Amino acid sequence: MPFSLPSKVTQANVVALENEGLLNIASLQSIDCSQLVDFDSTVLTVLLAWQKKLQEKDQSIAILQAPEKLKVLANVYGVSALLGLN
Repeated sequence: MPFSLPSKVTQANVVALENEGLLNIASLQSIDCSQLVDFDSTVLTVLLAWQKKLQEKDQSIAILQAPEKLKVLANVYGVSALLGLN
């Protein structure tokens, strides 16, 4: 079952979200972004942190239903390839 991001990811909740994901690390191989509507670049930091943890286990994340804004932010910050959003 994929790990679902909430509708809002900002500085206010990003640390709690990162910790929740790390507690459920097995589900991070698929991340459902279908509910994500209100976010900023902090969402990239949490996705990259999760990707790093999974890479330590020779695994990677798959981001499902990424909104266009997330793809654009990842491209602007140069992390599209790292997150599989290219």
